[in-house]
Amino acid sequence: MCQGLELLPVTCLERVKELKARLGHFLLKQELNLMGLSNKSGKLKAEDALMWNTSFQNLLSHKDGLCIFQAFLISEHSEENIAFYLACEDYKNTKTSSKLCSKAKIIYEEFIDNDAPREVNLDHETKCITKKNMVQPTASCFELAQSKIYTLMEKDCYPRFLKSTLYMELSRQTKP
Repeated sequence: MCQGLELLPVTCLERVKELKARLGHFLLKQELNLMGLSNKSGKLKAEDALMWNTSFQNLLSHKDGLCIFQAFLISEHSEENIAFYLACEDYKNTKTSSKLCSKAKIIYEEFIDNDAPREVNLDHETKCITKKNMVQPTASCFELAQSKIYTLMEKDCYPRFLKSTLYMELSRQTKP
């Protein structure tokens, strides 16, 4: 398993992996049913899916919304953005300084370093600031980078998600 992926919730990761292989040309209704998110299954409430279009934060704070957004990003080959964001959220909740250092190193090498396998799109200045923060990692050392990626997803990925077949079909199925 890739470093960083283990930071995602296991059930969501399983759903995302399942979708990754299938999202392409299969019928969307079948995909949603496989995830257990079809309105017919009763697991997803109409108001939940419809609330996701009111704010990006509403989408991310809902378990199923987050999983569907992750699947969308995988289909667009930009899943590193949400993986980085979630890794930073997990990192901020780390209690001991020894774990902070090891987690910071993993996140930096996975997402920010120039040769990172899942490098996120950050400007040079943000990368430099984050690299300086790595000298003595604190709970806030990724704050600027995380904020930039959040804004990128909110302004770029989220509007595309709301226009995607995936979301349109889901919201159509869940309308009261």
